[in-house]
Amino acid sequence: MSVRDGAIVTAHLSIRRDGFRLDADFEVPVGATVVFGASGAGKSTLLRGVAGLAPAEGRLVVDGEPWLDSRRGLDLPAHRRATGFVFQSANLLPHLDVAGNLRFGAKRAAGPGPDWDEVVQGVGLTSLLDRGVGGLSGGERQRVALARALLRRPRILLFDEPLSALDEPTRRDLMPLLVGLARRYDLPLLYVTHQLDEAMRIGERMLWVDGGRVREAGPLATVTASPDFVRWRGDDAGVVADARLCEHDRDDHLSRVESPWGDLWVRVDPSRPLHSTLRLRIQARDVSLALAEESRSTLLNQLPLVVSALEPGEPGEVLVRLARPGGSAPDAGGVLLARVTSRSVRALDLREGLPVLARVKAVAVVA
Repeated sequence: MSVRDGAIVTAHLSIRRDGFRLDADFEVPVGATVVFGASGAGKSTLLRGVAGLAPAEGRLVVDGEPWLDSRRGLDLPAHRRATGFVFQSANLLPHLDVAGNLRFGAKRAAGPGPDWDEVVQGVGLTSLLDRGVGGLSGGERQRVALARALLRRPRILLFDEPLSALDEPTRRDLMPLLVGLARRYDLPLLYVTHQLDEAMRIGERMLWVDGGRVREAGPLATVTASPDFVRWRGDDAGVVADARLCEHDRDDHLSRVESPWGDLWVRVDPSRPLHSTLRLRIQARDVSLALAEESRSTLLNQLPLVVSALEPGEPGEVLVRLARPGGSAPDAGGVLLARVTSRSVRALDLREGLPVLARVKAVAVVA
């Protein structure tokens, strides 16, 4: 498949239906963007507006082609929008076998893109082509739905919680496939989820939808560390960042990774190759602060950082933003968060610019 440099979606959408209003302004590049928010926030409505399945006003441009321009009276119907849409239910045609369902998608190809063999092999369906869809497992059905969407040769992929009905082992099996789809086929992907762990495994960028509007949009690490998002998450607030695997200590069953805040020891599958990238999540409640290495500790991860900001949290609590000395600005994605008591802030005289030692209690490897 040829590479389409700079493929992007630009949207200014207003959708009103059943007493609900969604206003969404965003841009999406090639790669996986998660559409994240609580149930009822407007995530699925946003996808349906892009696909032409919900009446919308405004402007929508996909890969340089206007699909919606209310001022010009342009509104392409759904069947003329080159989308690859995968729903929570696979929505397969029950009277066709796997190959027949795939051919149904291929007949509606919107333009150049991956061929039959590339998709069938890439999604892992070679041995299932002659099977009836009624006997497929949930994970197999979603693989067929993914392949059918790709064979349409879309300009954008739209996934509305495609893994929500699957068991956890199947979700873990399909997750790497989803992560690689958008980049492999050089497409923008909008992936709806209300599960933060799933968002962190899949997304490169995030659209945070709340109360019928896109509250934040940008790189995943930046959005999840933004003040409004952190306040919204409450006790579950934390940060996410990509790290590089540097070393396996097989005796202690630990691995050293290079993170934006410094080296960390984490538990990783020892078969994972060195120098590969993995994603970390550190919750604010799992970070404590000290002024110096005053005593030994069971905590292996102790990072020399600087206080970059203090923000009010729940009553009696303060959210402390931390960065590497001389590092990037706090909103650039390299921030670490610590949730501490107001009494601790006074006792340590925490203030902006103060060097501290961040002791990380737990690090979750989410990808």
